[in-house]
Amino acid sequence: MIRMIARAALAALLIAAGAAHLTTLRRGFRIAVPDWATRVLRTDKDTIVVVSGVVEVALGAALVLLPAERARIGTAIAAFFVAVFPGNVHQWRQGTSAPGLDTDARRLARLFLQPVLVAWALWATRRR
Repeated sequence: MIRMIARAALAALLIAAGAAHLTTLRRGFRIAVPDWATRVLRTDKDTIVVVSGVVEVALGAALVLLPAERARIGTAIAAFFVAVFPGNVHQWRQGTSAPGLDTDARRLARLFLQPVLVAWALWATRRR
């Protein structure tokens, strides 16, 4: 029962964050995208934010709609959280503010939250 609640909360978090990437907080999320990412991916920061938002929504929806695949989806969610970590480090090192991350302490705390998100995704979606 607790894992089911954790999965639902994780799905809600992903869908809400993804929606924010696509709408109201889109501009603020561009701050977290390192300049090197645009060179490596050969695109602009806005596209990276939009694609990451779409991925978040898709992962959250898949977690709800594809229960038979939840272990694989959990692994994909954990990998996503790892993949976006360099953006969090960049934002902390640059000291740039974004929605909800407007102090050095909050930006640093966000770095320590990332492993918790990875663990949450893996724990909530593992097979008994």
